[in-house]
Amino acid sequence: MIKKILTAIAATALAAASVAQVRPGIEVLANRNFEALKGKRVGLITNPTGVDHNLRSTIDILHEAPEVNLVALFAPEHGVRGDQHAGLKVSDSRDKATGVKVYSLYGANRRPSAAMLSDIDVMVYDIQDNGCRSYTFISTLGLCMDACAKAGKEFLVLDRPNPVGGKVEGLITEDDCKSFVSQFPIPYLYGLTPGELALYLNGEGLLESGKTVNLKVIPMEGWHRSMDYSATGLPWVLPSPHIPTAETSLYYPASGILGELDYMSIGVGYTMPFRLFAAPWITDAAGLSARLNALNLPGVKFRPIHFTPFYSMGQGKPSAGVECYITDREAATLTLIQFYVAQETAEMYPAHKMLEGRAASRLNMFDKVTGSKKIRTLFGKRHRVEDIETLWMGGCDAFKSKSAPYKLYKDHDTNQK
Repeated sequence: MIKKILTAIAATALAAASVAQVRPGIEVLANRNFEALKGKRVGLITNPTGVDHNLRSTIDILHEAPEVNLVALFAPEHGVRGDQHAGLKVSDSRDKATGVKVYSLYGANRRPSAAMLSDIDVMVYDIQDNGCRSYTFISTLGLCMDACAKAGKEFLVLDRPNPVGGKVEGLITEDDCKSFVSQFPIPYLYGLTPGELALYLNGEGLLESGKTVNLKVIPMEGWHRSMDYSATGLPWVLPSPHIPTAETSLYYPASGILGELDYMSIGVGYTMPFRLFAAPWITDAAGLSARLNALNLPGVKFRPIHFTPFYSMGQGKPSAGVECYITDREAATLTLIQFYVAQETAEMYPAHKMLEGRAASRLNMFDKVTGSKKIRTLFGKRHRVEDIETLWMGGCDAFKSKSAPYKLYKDHDTNQK
């Protein structure tokens, strides 16, 4: 019995030791006694994901630090405390916990005005992202960097992990599809942390004005690019309502583009956001699953599923389809999964092709999210992945090379034998 107990204790200790204690930028900053902010008036862009290991908000950490003079907060989508619903405008207000003025960056303004910046010396950014170009926080990051460049203000990024690691997928945004969901000429999955992306945008002259900002990044400690988020030891705070777990960040790029078309359910509004492909008109879930598995897509498996989604306005219709399982993050081409689903459903249900019969507003958003009108044109001809794959993935290697000088972290744990 004693031997079993000791074995169990040893196993528990080994499991605990295997979870790294990655220190995010805010903790590194605090350990350095906030040296980078001393004597400066500080503005902070953050949301509920800006926390330390103990779930203390960066807002409260900076407000309570004697060395820091926090004078303004800047709210992206969902607000600094996460109390604003997705897509709804955020209003200027005052933070109830600290009394600090809150300026909206998701309402009449998507960037801070000169007046908003007049009372600060340095803008700090601390938001956990999901590594996808269409997620609007990086648009806020770049637009705020540009505003600070024009106003002569410093910019400081407190870095956090990219939960998708170093994956780079998708074409570079083309000029005629630039929008708040594709603000910069980067791939759909860009494989950089927020700090590295800031360095890239600044170094490559990609801020809207063409100026560069006085930029500093406080890197994490203990993180490498191939690290699964669960191995970081960091708590996951959902960055938006439908990204409840770090794992969901892997599924967001696998289904989110298709989800813009209101073509089928991707699990949003159900218990498995971004993991499903289902619709009332799919009558053979097992057949669809078999067809998708027969493609032998690397790192991906499917199973049939039947469920009834629930939406905010009431009960949805009984639906069938497939649940997606990403079994190997490195091997899977995440962003093409949804196009393979659309390819196979077009074969099985020709009256329900993804790009036929969609509203113009939906097609316009599809173009903005993909970053090119060419994807819709090419895929819409035959609904075959082979028609878009070269275009979709063609610029990834060049981007990897171009972004390499801005990387702050190793791709793998070099201490492993």
